[in-house]
Amino acid sequence: MTTLYGLADLTIGAHQKMTRLRLYDGPLDLSWKHCAMASDFVAELAALRYRASRNTYREVRHNIGYLTNELVENAVKFRASGSVVVEAALEGHSFRTKVSNVIDNEAAARFQDLLSEIADGDPGDLLIERIEANATGLGKSGSGLGLLTLMSDYGVRFAWVFGAQGDDGETSLETYASIAVPDLSN
Repeated sequence: MTTLYGLADLTIGAHQKMTRLRLYDGPLDLSWKHCAMASDFVAELAALRYRASRNTYREVRHNIGYLTNELVENAVKFRASGSVVVEAALEGHSFRTKVSNVIDNEAAARFQDLLSEIADGDPGDLLIERIEANATGLGKSGSGLGLLTLMSDYGVRFAWVFGAQGDDGETSLETYASIAVPDLSN
């Protein structure tokens, strides 16, 4: 059984015309530098079509880089085993991405609790509450600040699909995201 949080329309047609980047778990181990390199690569690839306008190019590269880095860092940080797969595409006026990884069942349950809380509230209000709680030392681990910032400040739309919990103690997780990008004709 799969469980969906967020916007189901983001998962429709998600495998069409996507650029795929796989970060393998191997002798070098996946680390923070791999997150930054992968997100920089995806951001540069997407922003190249905007190079005629330096400001637009920089904005698109920054926004896509920030989004991708946040998702890849979360995938690496919370993964149970295996590789992390990043898929990305520019479709119309949006950049769409999907990050897939495997997490342990306990982390899946904690993340689903966080997503339920986010779904029930306003991202901007929750972001302020979380920042204040962290500043006073009352913040809880896994606060979701990155996701809330992306939602409230960047207008990112999300969907998460959790696969069935396996007997091996692991759950597959697919994180879908979409962010607006400028029209090329402007």
